[in-house]
Amino acid sequence: MKLTIVSNYINHHQIPMADALYEKLGDDFAFIQMSPMEEDRVKMGWGSEVSDIPYLKLYYEEESDCAELLLTSDIVVFGGVEDERYIKPRLNAGKIVIRASERLYREGQWKSISPRGRKKKYEDHTQYANAPVYLLCHGAYVASDFEIVHAYPDKKFMWGYFPAVNTYDLEELFLRKQHVDSMGRMQVRILWAGRFLQLKHPEYAIKAAAFLKKQGIVFHLDMVGGGDLEKQLKRMTVHFGLLDEVTFHGFLPPQGVRKFMEESDVFLFTSNYLEGWGAVLNEAMNSACAVVAGHGIGAVPFLLKHGENGLVYRTGRFREFEAYVLRLCKDATLRRRLGSKAYDTMVNEWNPKEAADRLYRFSEGLLRGEVTSEKAGPLSIAPVIRPGKGYCYTHNRPDK
Repeated sequence: MKLTIVSNYINHHQIPMADALYEKLGDDFAFIQMSPMEEDRVKMGWGSEVSDIPYLKLYYEEESDCAELLLTSDIVVFGGVEDERYIKPRLNAGKIVIRASERLYREGQWKSISPRGRKKKYEDHTQYANAPVYLLCHGAYVASDFEIVHAYPDKKFMWGYFPAVNTYDLEELFLRKQHVDSMGRMQVRILWAGRFLQLKHPEYAIKAAAFLKKQGIVFHLDMVGGGDLEKQLKRMTVHFGLLDEVTFHGFLPPQGVRKFMEESDVFLFTSNYLEGWGAVLNEAMNSACAVVAGHGIGAVPFLLKHGENGLVYRTGRFREFEAYVLRLCKDATLRRRLGSKAYDTMVNEWNPKEAADRLYRFSEGLLRGEVTSEKAGPLSIAPVIRPGKGYCYTHNRPDK
């Protein structure tokens, strides 16, 4: 079987699963990168590991060879590329295509009323309802978006991003999370990591820190990242008198962020609905952090069961978020239980090797003319969850 994955560019969230597929398929596996990585992501350390990848092909340097692969591979997984002309020849030939997509209507499903938009969705998706085209949903609300345009009926599957999953001795890992302050008191370490953008609401972390200080909690908040809101966040830190409790570390390479996660008790994930997936959640869970996350984030309903392996607040409800953060800071037993379960979720189900094995099995089935889904997790049938119902889903999941 010759399997090819196509995306705008490869990054450290995709490499581990691609490595696993290469180990399984050898030269019958390829990853086609369609465009160079954006400069701001290169500065964050995302592009440093790609130069020696044996299966990576650059479309903008090897156009004819890559176009041939797109047409002749047994299976093509096509995602992250807005220009449909690259995949049209294969679609028109009736060959198997597995699409991997984030949301169509991230800014709101009301946008589906646009006649021009619906025409484009028909041309790209709906007309292939009965063709051998399948959809991997990079987020919990993707299936709902595609349901609106009547695309891929009964052919939408749970998927996501699969950054490297590390294995730890949990006793040793939890020992690394134990910290004391300058007065010898046990200190809760809290982490927020990402770009300081409005959609990610990093100000929630600073406001929560101000609340925790008023409550007499002994804690320290590490802010890893940078961006448009950095000056505002630092002004807030001064305004709330948090210079001793909050440290800004700037952008760090992925391994540097992981180190902070491994030493943190609580991870705050505060993005809104514009966060299509959010692989930082995978990494924090793998590091056995107790996570507080908003339900509007694409990865959250797939990865988190409220009260079992994390705490999920209703996106936009700061008071609920604040209450959960306080609850975790006061309850070390709860932090450890949630962190342990989060770690298990990554190690046992949502990891790159498991994803690669499932994609391989799924692809083999398609070549036999069979559609074989998993019972749960990656490549199980994607539930159709409207964004407004995501909070209820995380609090009342059918598999809880």
